[in-house]
Amino acid sequence: MLPRRPSCSATTALISLGSLLLLVCGLWLLVTIFWLQAPSNSVPHRAPPPRGSPGTEPQACGVVPEAWRFDCYPERGVVVTRELCEARNCCFIPASSSPPALGRNGVPWCFYPPGFPSYSLVSVNATDLGQTGTLVKTVKTYYPKDILTLQLGLLYETDNRLRVRITDPSESRFEVPIAVPKATEKASSPAYSVELSNEPFGIIVKRTSTGAVLLNTTVAPLFYCDQFLQLSSSLSSQYIYGLGEHRSSFLHDIHWNTLTMWARDVAPTELTNLYGVHPFYLAMDEGGTGTAHGFFLLNSNAMDVVLQPGPAITWRTIGGILDFYVFLGPDPTSVIGQYLEVVGYPAMPVYWALGYHLCRWGYGSSNATWDVVKNMRNYGIPQDVQWNDIDYMDRSLDFTFDPTAFSTLPDMVKDLHSHGQRYVMMLDPGISSVQPEGGYWPYDEGLRRGVFINHTDGSTLIGKVWPGLTAFPDFSDDVTHEWWYDNLKRFHDKVPFDGLWIDMNEPSSFVDGSTVGCPDTELENPPYTPGILGGLLRAKTLCASAVQKTSSHYNMHSLYGLLEAKASCPEAYVRKRAFVISRSTFPSQGQYSGHWLGDNRSHWKDMYTSIAGMLTFNLLGVPLVGADICGFSEQTEEELCVRWTQLGAFYPFTRNHNSIDQKPQDPPAFSPAARSAMKQSLLLRSSLFPLLYTLFHRAHTHGHTVARPLLFEFPKDVRTYGIDRQFLWGKSLMVTPVLDPGVDYVVGYFPQGLWYDYYTGDSIRSKGEELRLKAPLEHINLHLREGAVIPTQRPNTTLFVSSGQPLHLVSSLSEDGSAGGELFWDDGETGSTNTITFTSSLPIASYITVETASFYGVKMEPTRVMVNSHDAAFTYRANQVRLGVRSQRLSVF
Repeated sequence: MLPRRPSCSATTALISLGSLLLLVCGLWLLVTIFWLQAPSNSVPHRAPPPRGSPGTEPQACGVVPEAWRFDCYPERGVVVTRELCEARNCCFIPASSSPPALGRNGVPWCFYPPGFPSYSLVSVNATDLGQTGTLVKTVKTYYPKDILTLQLGLLYETDNRLRVRITDPSESRFEVPIAVPKATEKASSPAYSVELSNEPFGIIVKRTSTGAVLLNTTVAPLFYCDQFLQLSSSLSSQYIYGLGEHRSSFLHDIHWNTLTMWARDVAPTELTNLYGVHPFYLAMDEGGTGTAHGFFLLNSNAMDVVLQPGPAITWRTIGGILDFYVFLGPDPTSVIGQYLEVVGYPAMPVYWALGYHLCRWGYGSSNATWDVVKNMRNYGIPQDVQWNDIDYMDRSLDFTFDPTAFSTLPDMVKDLHSHGQRYVMMLDPGISSVQPEGGYWPYDEGLRRGVFINHTDGSTLIGKVWPGLTAFPDFSDDVTHEWWYDNLKRFHDKVPFDGLWIDMNEPSSFVDGSTVGCPDTELENPPYTPGILGGLLRAKTLCASAVQKTSSHYNMHSLYGLLEAKASCPEAYVRKRAFVISRSTFPSQGQYSGHWLGDNRSHWKDMYTSIAGMLTFNLLGVPLVGADICGFSEQTEEELCVRWTQLGAFYPFTRNHNSIDQKPQDPPAFSPAARSAMKQSLLLRSSLFPLLYTLFHRAHTHGHTVARPLLFEFPKDVRTYGIDRQFLWGKSLMVTPVLDPGVDYVVGYFPQGLWYDYYTGDSIRSKGEELRLKAPLEHINLHLREGAVIPTQRPNTTLFVSSGQPLHLVSSLSEDGSAGGELFWDDGETGSTNTITFTSSLPIASYITVETASFYGVKMEPTRVMVNSHDAAFTYRANQVRLGVRSQRLSVF
């Protein structure tokens, strides 16, 4: 059973817990307070350099500032000489930095001159949704298969969303097969204006309210070849976020920073393409105005995204089309909502997904796994879900379990369910092609149905993963989805698992391409290869030329994790909301799964960078995200694990997971003091479950973030723009974790306003300043922003038990005595009550009660407190200006 909640307001003469908006049921609480005494009185946009007539004369080249030099020779592994550069009719001027040979990160020595040949706009026509035009060019570039005539489409889809499509009118090219909304009429009052440059062709998009330039593609030439597409634009400021998945700070560095996108199995590493691909960025406008916009390139091919200090950006991809959106916001939250209107709002998670998850690779047996669960129960430590890594399988075969070491697995799962707990296990996409004795139904049936990815000659592509030689399901085919579901159902009949962990789905292989290699084709060896780890598209994955139903793997590779997640979450086999956590992700992933941040290490730095990862995925529409608490690889330390458990208690998805051959790092494995601190933080998370569940409902219905960067709530405070050592839950609960060893304090930034210590109600009035906070090992700092009401609940060892406990409401009053909030509550699993209004006769939450409430910032002691016209017991602490009210377990219905 799960909650929704109220909005409270209070003034110096009257406090109202009124209109605690239950999105499925209304509750009106009124608390009247009679006072002893009435109060006596109630960043500049820098324009790019002009592009003039063609030529590579030194004088023309010399007018281009270093910050606005766009790389004319981006190929890796090449030391660019004057001869190579001028063969492309580009400028060659050694910059102040050394010439980049491999990384291509630095001021380019070879760059486009003013007037470099590009497309011209030769015709424009009005359409029902916007404009269409024709682009032509007469001079071919140095990449093969130049497309000399292009079709431009401008779609004014909504007042805050512009879509631009640049396509080849003579040939059908690959387009990303995800559903996006189709506009039916032109925006009536767009918040943007569009200017078209004819010679050279370019698009300039401005915000109509301020004139701010959000997009200007005239800064560098447009390329559109068969396997090389390039689009550059100025940026509105240096404040750029998103562009996942990369290990970096939350705010991207724009100083010659190349971000490569091509799904890859590799432990989180800087300057490396990682598991997911998300070509979306959010940008703050210049000048601290608080306005923001977004940009999304709908393209799944391997690409480089280059940020440079102009500020400017270059998109360089090796296939598909140029299909992009501009979102006008105007605030950061609106930008994310508009982006998710295109790619899809995240699914509402099953309630237990928000509890504490425990896993490791190397339990060794189901009995050993079971012992850990029992240990957690004995110590009273909250745990909702137990997981198993690949070692539960029989010879690493999907849809099996080891009949010896894990013979009691079904019994363990039955025991978990009897205690209100759940079970999740790993599945890899690779299906063993080596026949064990008696055959292997997933492979045999897969061959019969034709579900596997093939070579160009029609033979099954065989790679190598954990079970050895493996075939790879083609999740772009509906037939494969049916086969995958049948496998899940067959296994669920033996082991009634509750959710899935899909790993290795970039897809990963231990050999490059296949066991027999890949053909020597343009798909395997394109004229330009982005800066992917390994230098080849097939590095530790499948041949780019491999054949899938929708298209070649060259086009489909980075979609693999998304399509597997989509196949993995049919509700039928569990008859409840599905729970899936995926390693590889793509836009719209949040509709089908959450994400964990991969195979991190037990380092303090990894704990810190996990915050940026968490915040970025919330921007990308995947709010159910977290990192492996205490680290996956290498041995953790007790202090690190305590601090990480405190931080992890505020990941939207909270899981402790470590690697084989490492010492256990579940809470009972540590000293009593450490164990107590971990237990305390997990009980704290459990108590805040009503708030967290409500935030996920807002994400599901409105596209909001759950874990939220401070800049979203304080967009006019430029000091918040780079903060990634603190974050918010929703609008009001600020988390300031300790991220360094050996300290008993932490420094946190408090935006202007009134803040309350969550535990004590002590107030802090900030002018926008950093403050040093006490942080002993057992403590994580939490602060409530003024004007908030958050619902909490008496915690227990599982959310199943906690969700039936009475509610406690915490109000942090503004200066005028007001506060507001909300709560969402339903049955937590099926969502069957989301669309109807509760009445008191419905049993699902009829026993949910408000037992107590706390009000921070009550300046005078009342003589009397009434709840719904009845006297209520209360306490008042003058030194904390804190009022506590007991409501005799007032029913919310």
